[in-house]
Amino acid sequence: MPLGAVWNGAGALRRAVVHSYRAPVPVVCVGNLVAGGSGKTPVVLSLLEFITGSGAAAHVVTRGYGGRLAGPVRVDPVRHDALAVGDEALLLARNRPCWVARDRAAGCRAALAAGARIVVLDDGFQNPGIAKDLSLIVIDAEYGFGNGCLIPAGPLREPVRTGLARAHAIVLIGDGEPPAAVHASQRPVLRADLEPVDAARFRGMRIAAFAGIGRPAKFFASLRRTEAEIVLARPFPDHHRFSPAELMRLRRDADRAGALLITTAKDWARIPAAARVGIESFEVELRWRDPTVLPALLAPVLRPARSDPTESRKELASCCAQ
Repeated sequence: MPLGAVWNGAGALRRAVVHSYRAPVPVVCVGNLVAGGSGKTPVVLSLLEFITGSGAAAHVVTRGYGGRLAGPVRVDPVRHDALAVGDEALLLARNRPCWVARDRAAGCRAALAAGARIVVLDDGFQNPGIAKDLSLIVIDAEYGFGNGCLIPAGPLREPVRTGLARAHAIVLIGDGEPPAAVHASQRPVLRADLEPVDAARFRGMRIAAFAGIGRPAKFFASLRRTEAEIVLARPFPDHHRFSPAELMRLRRDADRAGALLITTAKDWARIPAAARVGIESFEVELRWRDPTVLPALLAPVLRPARSDPTESRKELASCCAQ
């Protein structure tokens, strides 16, 4: 806990002294207050689909966690692998233009030069280097804020109250009541669920599952809800890089059990292409419980031009208050 206080102090000092770059186009940030496992990437993908459907050219900027490239570099799923850009960037680049940049402002400038009219930040809520016009905090309804302690004593990146105070709205994924701090923040809450893309396909099937994500148990529970028979469930650390020996053992155990070997989309992206033979990806998508809420929230940032940023932010504040 003392180290957590140091962590929080360093973050607060950074936010206080760093000058934020304000882009000439709207910037939408999807972040969280805990380290991993909230469902942030599916939210980003859903936002991109909606924004693009509205006619706006949206690009994603992400840090590329787990990758070696500092960027800014546009992700090419054919040319890049997870060792270069990270697993999340590969998933995002399959859908829309995606830029990896440890310097978020530099990534934003690169996206603008390539024609972006809206930038969606995948993570970066705690990063003060770029100003956000709309910040969404993603919360897993079952997990909430964990033990409520800051890293390294717990999962929190910053105190809940200060984080929620900077957010415009909250995306609550799954069943469960919002934590008390969410009610106290008086921020709009958008409810959503993660659903399998093809649940019927797995009904009654024998499954050998493995995952190296923030909360592997959440993945295993999703598989069970498809009424699949889970004969093997192997958890690994978040962003784990699977060795050839580990994959060989998983294949052997699945063969012995007569089961289909399956993992998450993020883990599948992290496995080298030549080693994916015999391993299937379990795809999920975000489904909003009230589809009308998202368009109202995004309306102020979907304008073709932002002639007066102050008025745009006033309209956004008014929208969130409603």
